[in-house]
Amino acid sequence: MRILDVYIIKKFLLTFLMMFLLFIPIGILVDISEKIDKFKEHELSFTQILDYYSDFVWYYGYFLFPIFVFLSVIWFTSKLSSNSEITAILSSGISFNRFLRPYIISALIIFLFSAFSGMFIVPEKNKSFNEFQFKYLSKNKKDRNLSNLYKQISENEYIYVSSYNPTRSQAYNFSYELFNENKLLKKITARNIRWIEDDSIFRLTDFFKRTYNEELEIIESRRIYDTIFNFKIDDLSSLKYQAKALNFFELNDFINEERASGSPLLNDHLLEKNRRFSIPFSVIILTLLAVSVSSFKRRGGIGINLAFGISLAFIFIFFDKFFSVLVVKTDLNAMLGAWAPNFVFLLITMQIMKIAKK
Repeated sequence: MRILDVYIIKKFLLTFLMMFLLFIPIGILVDISEKIDKFKEHELSFTQILDYYSDFVWYYGYFLFPIFVFLSVIWFTSKLSSNSEITAILSSGISFNRFLRPYIISALIIFLFSAFSGMFIVPEKNKSFNEFQFKYLSKNKKDRNLSNLYKQISENEYIYVSSYNPTRSQAYNFSYELFNENKLLKKITARNIRWIEDDSIFRLTDFFKRTYNEELEIIESRRIYDTIFNFKIDDLSSLKYQAKALNFFELNDFINEERASGSPLLNDHLLEKNRRFSIPFSVIILTLLAVSVSSFKRRGGIGINLAFGISLAFIFIFFDKFFSVLVVKTDLNAMLGAWAPNFVFLLITMQIMKIAKK
């Protein structure tokens, strides 16, 4: 590896770190200003708030990795260009493709870190981040309850709850139905169902059970009834929230279960899976675009390059959100929705790279 490669890689990674450390604290300060009343209302300790913002950094920082990389490359490459360093490098006989090598190496380092984070670290942080939000930051009690879940838990078993509170492991208006060839064999209803961790059981309040045996109907009711079911309490949580809190292998198993049960939210989960690949890959694409945009001088210098770069960054975010919403609200293929922004910007990058090479 040449001195030039080390020089650019060092510049790349240090500038990326600087961008991250510059913008994330600003985001934290803005968030604190909006939520400080909630912190006081619940009398949260400094440790609780610190834990929340450590999750906050992962929750938002992961999705902003590509943008931070993009702005970092534009910043330091524009400085190299304005100091005529790039002109000197290319005039020495080094091709533009060879000049890109340290950029690609740096982008691959961030790509690997981003991919690993998205598969294993961020999901765990998402879980505690969302639990904190539900418990302390929801505007009202209704927001804390995740509503209207109807789910098939096996070939013949179905459950329904009107709302679920993850902080109390409790659901309301519970219903359980057991069928055999479209014939109802058993139905259980309860005002609420709660998971008792110490005893590993479900506790039902205002339990009511109907069992159908040929022409007979057997009715049973109790004020409190403890039992077990063929599902976990986490299965009653918001499926969108649950998918974001699963690591890569857990998410694959979860998607297989949702596909088998005919879940209407399957497309959402597939989008989540594909985004865990598309976001890291966007780091490489935006790196090449940033180098191509900022590697030649402009009259306005660094300012023009940054303005152009920020505009492209906002366009990328717009495309990313636009296609994500299309997947959720329509029948657009999840893979297409996750990868379309990368594909669009790859075409833009290829065109700008042709101009930069000339």
